[in-house]
Order: sequence, then C-alpha cells, then structure tokens
Amino acid sequence: MTTEWNPRTALVHGGTRRSQYAETSEAIFLTQGFVYPDAETAEERFIGETEEEGFIYARYGNPTVRMFEDRIAQLEGAEAAFATASGMAAVHGALFCQLQAGDHIVSAKALFGSCLYIVETLLPRFGVEVTFVDGTDMDQWRAAVRDDTKLVFLEAMSNPTLEVIDIAAVADIAHAKGAQVVVDNVFATPIFQRSLALGADVVIYSATKHIDGQGRCLGGVVIGTEEFIRGPLEGFLKHTGGALSPFNAWVMLKGLETLDLRCRAQAETAEKLAQGVAGHAALQKVIFPGDPDHPQADVVKRQMSAGGTMLSLELKGGQAAAFRFLNALKIVLISNNLGDAKSLATHPSTTTHQRLTEEQRQELGISRGLVRLSVGLEDAGDLLADLQGALDAAL
Repeated sequence: MTTEWNPRTALVHGGTRRSQYAETSEAIFLTQGFVYPDAETAEERFIGETEEEGFIYARYGNPTVRMFEDRIAQLEGAEAAFATASGMAAVHGALFCQLQAGDHIVSAKALFGSCLYIVETLLPRFGVEVTFVDGTDMDQWRAAVRDDTKLVFLEAMSNPTLEVIDIAAVADIAHAKGAQVVVDNVFATPIFQRSLALGADVVIYSATKHIDGQGRCLGGVVIGTEEFIRGPLEGFLKHTGGALSPFNAWVMLKGLETLDLRCRAQAETAEKLAQGVAGHAALQKVIFPGDPDHPQADVVKRQMSAGGTMLSLELKGGQAAAFRFLNALKIVLISNNLGDAKSLATHPSTTTHQRLTEEQRQELGISRGLVRLSVGLEDAGDLLADLQGALDAAL
C-alpha cells in the first residue's frame, strides 16, 4: 500500500484489510481467539517464526485493531503503532515499558491530572527519579537532562493553560544526552502537528478525544519505531492487558475518516470565538494558541499549521464568576471531555485538576476563574452568541 498519500486520503483508506467478502466498510472482527490450521502453525505463531501474518489472541492483536494501528501510523509517517484501551493506558504503557528502578526522567510540570499522577506518584513509587521543569523554559530542560536521563515526557500543548512546548528544541537537548522524547500530542492533534517530524521518538494520543470525535468510545494509541512498538511496548501491553476492543477500534476507524475535516472546522471556529470574546468585561484573558500575542506564538507558528480546537477563558470574578458563566451556557455543554463534535466546557480547578493543591494549581496557572473550552462543530455565530451571553451573566 502506498505511503505517499496526503493525510485526507490516508485517513480514509490507510491500513484497510478486506475479508473474502470484499466489504466496503471495514469489518469488525469481534473475536477473542483465532483458529490454527494445524499444531505446527500454532507453534510457529507463538514463537514468531512464520512469515505469514496471523493473530494469536485479541489481547495481542486483532484485524480490526491492526487496521486502526496501521492507519494512524501512516498518518503520522511512523513505522508502527499499538492501540490501547484508553489514552491513559497509552501513557502508562509508553512510560513503564522502558523504565525501571534507578532510572531518571525529566517531565514538563504542566500535565493533565492523570498524567501527573503517573509521573509524580506512580513512577517514584517504583524507584524512578523524576525532575519537573517549566516546559517552555529551555534553560530548565538543559539543566535537568543528565547523562543518565532515560527519557523526557511532555504534553505538546498543556492542559488546560495551552502552553506550547518547542519539541524540536527539547529533542535536541534530550538526544544530545541519549534520552528518548515521549510526547502526548492530543491537544495539538495529528492534523496540526507532526511531532515525530519535530524530533519526538514516541507519540501518544487519547483516541477518545478528536480521533473518535463524537463522545462514543475510549481508546488510545502509541506511535513510534517498529523496534520500540513491537519490542518493549508490545511485550508490556500484551501481558498487562491494556488492549483496545475491536468494536472501539472500528469506531476509531470511522472517526479517522472525518478527522481532518472536523479538526479544521473546529479550529476555524475556535479562532473566531477567541477573537469574538476578546476584551469582554468579564474576562481577565483569553488563551488561544493561534493568537499572535500567545506567549509561545513563535513556537506555534513554527510547529503547528493552526491554533487548534481549544481555548481557555480566565474570568475576573474567580470560581463564582466561572460557575455563573458555565451555568448560563445554552449550547456549550458542561463536560470534562474534549475533541467532541459538541462544544464542551469545564472548570479545571474543580474537575480535571481538582486533586492538585492550591499551590500546585497556582504554579501551573490554573486559577479559580479559568474555564477550558473544547470547540465543536456547531455554527460559529451561534457559539459566539452563547459565550457572550454567558459572559454577560458572569459579570
């Protein structure tokens, strides 16, 4: 199959496998196990000596899941991918499969709450030393990455303050010391940013977000070299059980078909909303990576093709004003998910980042007045009117 297709074509046709019935839409192979023609074939598959492609057990691999893996790998220009039951299973597997007691990693401190739990709590519990840095400060990365650093971990665009990290610069620092670069690219999306091309070694997505795009299924995927995916990662995930179900993989395949169209429409609307609410009396500030006055605007311009589908609003009146704003919304729904066809808003300090201390939230810039908005596919004019009305109610 060609690897020279443009993204929209790859998102529709990449990785397709047809059964003997030559179906148009990808088939759901909803099976746990697979039958072998003879005992010798079973032995060969288990020890990996057969040249013929075959499957052993759905926890190890499945035709529908493999289609999803091949399609997302082709989109990213990667050698291989492994799909997981959720985005957090992908983060957990990508980190734990290559770390052991005594290893050192460096992580950006601005992370999603569950990612922070893995890095800040679980890894040290298993003897891994972690150094946190301000991801946008290259001097901190240079000071923190050591000769014995195993890997660095970061969210390309942080949740929920939408900081954008210079991946190429971090990769140069890490690779000079022999460290791997692991990037969670979910907010930037594979449509607007190609993290592997920027120097990342491993890229992670929560497929639950933009890839599904309609709030239906959980899923995740880890993307990288054949050596990494089929080596330490596959071995770890096979035996720890974080497999993606075939049905969810099929939903993700359907989501990929429209991913480019949806993300571009959502990003266009997000830019209009950011411009439309700017200067409102209820707002302290608007955070949108596509704005020319964004703190990392130069980085965004270099490594992203658009500002993305997310924006954050900081209201002057703190939590009380944020709650008045959220409760006055008529189209935008209150939900902690993102990347959906429906516009969603959440209050991070009381939801996704509520387990952090007040000091930690302040350090990360997550004020009580901050609201994160995931822009959907509704009419931009209707959404702007909804936001403006809710902001008026927040005064």
